[in-house]
Formats: sequence, C-alpha cells, structure tokens
Amino acid sequence: MQHFEEVKKILCDVLCIHDRINLLTENSDLLGNIPELDSMAVVNIITTIEEYFDLTIDDDEITADIFKTLGSLSSFVDQKLAE
Repeated sequence: MQHFEEVKKILCDVLCIHDRINLLTENSDLLGNIPELDSMAVVNIITTIEEYFDLTIDDDEITADIFKTLGSLSSFVDQKLAE
C-alpha cells in the first residue's frame, strides 16, 4: 500500500480524529466502527482523495467494501492511481 499514510491522514483530517491517528492500522475497521464516519463524511473523504491525488472516482465505484478497513480504502486509492 503505497499511499497508506496519506490516506490515513486524509481520513483523520476529514473526520477530525487526529487524537486516534496512531491507533489506525491497515486492519482498522472503518464503517460501523468510527462514529464520525457517516454518509456525509464518506462524500467528503472521496472528494478530498480526488483533489489530493488528482483523480476521478465514479459514484458506482464507491461501495461499502472500499470503506470496510483503512487498508481497503488505501488499496482502492492505489488501484485508481495505477489506472
């Protein structure tokens, strides 16, 4: 996961959970585990990722599986950047 630390920082910035950044690992559950991660936060995270990495994510690409863990989100970003 090439961009894990960057994705982790984006997640913490958007959710304002900097106090928990050191607790987050590749296996950290996201959806259902982080109260701040609601549907609006998902939109904000996607938008921030698009802007930060200069890529486009189509609505039909966004699934609950992508937000299952921090690792799955980071892997998704890696895949998008490889396209």
